[in-house]
Amino acid sequence: MIHPFDDEYFMKRALAEAEQASREGEIPVGAVIVCQDQIIARAYNQTETLSDVTAHAEMLAITSATGRLGGKYLTGCTLYVTLEPCVMCAGALAWAQLDRIVWGASDIKRGFMKFAPKALHPKTQVTAGVLANESEALLKSFFEARR
Repeated sequence: MIHPFDDEYFMKRALAEAEQASREGEIPVGAVIVCQDQIIARAYNQTETLSDVTAHAEMLAITSATGRLGGKYLTGCTLYVTLEPCVMCAGALAWAQLDRIVWGASDIKRGFMKFAPKALHPKTQVTAGVLANESEALLKSFFEARR
C-alpha cells in the first residue's frame, strides 16, 4: 500500500517554506516537523528579518513544535528540512531528541556532517537527499540573483 504522507510529501511542504523565505529575502531554507503524520510546526529562515543569527528554520521549528506539544522533547517526531542542518541546529536537534531528520540538499561547506557528524542524538535516524535537486535549485537561483 502506498502511504499518502511519505518523505517527498513532507519535503514538498518544507520546500514551500523555503520558497516563502526566498520571497522575503531570506536564504531559502524551510522546515516542517511531523508527528503522527501531521505537521505540528513549520518555519523558514528568518535571520535577516529578526536580526538573529540563530533564527534558522530548524531552530524556529523546534521552538514551535515544543510549544505545541508542551514539552522540550520531540520524540516520535520527524524534521524535514531542505538543507542539511548546521552544527548549531544539529546540537539543538540532538537535545530535542527527534526520532528522524530528513534533509534535501547536503551542505558541504557548513553542514554538521563535515564538522560534527556525531552531533545528533544517537537514536536519531537520518535520511539525506530527499528532493535534493529541488532544494539545491532553489538555493542556487537565490544566490545567483544576488550576485
